[in-house]
Amino acid sequence: MKTRLLKGTSGDIDIAASIIKEGGLVAFPTETVYGLGADALNAEAVEKIYIAKGRPNDNPTIVTIAEQQDIYELCPHVTEDMKKLMDAFWPGPMTMIVPAADIIPPVTTANLPTAGMRMPDSDLTRELIRRSRPLAGPSANLSGKPSPTTAQHVMDDMDGRIDAVLDGGPCRVGIESTIIDMSSDEPMILRPGMITRAQFEEVLGKRVLLDKTLNVKPDPAQGDFKPKAPGQKYKHYAPNAPMILFQGEHEKVMAAIEEEKKKHEQAGEKVCVIAFSENQSELAAHEIYARLREADKEDVDIILATALPEQGEGFSVMNRMLKSAGFNIKEV
Repeated sequence: MKTRLLKGTSGDIDIAASIIKEGGLVAFPTETVYGLGADALNAEAVEKIYIAKGRPNDNPTIVTIAEQQDIYELCPHVTEDMKKLMDAFWPGPMTMIVPAADIIPPVTTANLPTAGMRMPDSDLTRELIRRSRPLAGPSANLSGKPSPTTAQHVMDDMDGRIDAVLDGGPCRVGIESTIIDMSSDEPMILRPGMITRAQFEEVLGKRVLLDKTLNVKPDPAQGDFKPKAPGQKYKHYAPNAPMILFQGEHEKVMAAIEEEKKKHEQAGEKVCVIAFSENQSELAAHEIYARLREADKEDVDIILATALPEQGEGFSVMNRMLKSAGFNIKEV
């Protein structure tokens, strides 16, 4: 299979829509990362996503829609709280876990009674959905690798594995959407993103819980755990080289990284340093995956990176960095 690189012309959107309607795979842009789309209501098409990515089949996809009204066909009961969040944050980087309608096949939800719903802030992708179908859309990378934030990143991983990539330019945000579970009476964030807990609480006027496993080293005994959302169970965002996160005061961290860098270079190793200051959480979100992918291209032996304060957006970026580093942290 040769993967086609499509642009945002009306004709190319029609080509992408035809591929989706015929059961094929098209990678699509969003404001967060590129997604890998198949017709969410076509079980055979969704199965191809798992094969292309090498994705475990108990890791649910996210259903990507074009309009708020689309959710009413896909969720049997849309609550007032769900409507508040939709009005506040869609289109945008929020995924809601909601009860799944019977028309959504089990492969799309990983056999769960719930499904993640997402309405991205990408006119190009929403037009693709209008011309085709709701999309099952996990990130368009090989399973476990850093997510793609450009069409070229997708091609690096998926060329020859999928039918087409719809190029919408670089992603604006850079890390995946916040996932909030709205399938019970107590809203809970299952994956942090650029929409924060405080923002949700302001809109809902109630407490929002945080999944207690967030930013905590996973328990190896969780083998039977069935994730409700992507990113909860399996290895994610990992570069090829081992990665160490240095945590502490910024000046001490930079000195420790420089010392560690010299040690590895003296041993003949190629070192990549990824450094963000304490107030650069947004920049880190935008650039972290691209920098990890560049490290892979340069075939480095080790990656040394600065940790960020785990507050607000920094908490979300650190969620990705901790998983990228396999929770390998040095306190300085």
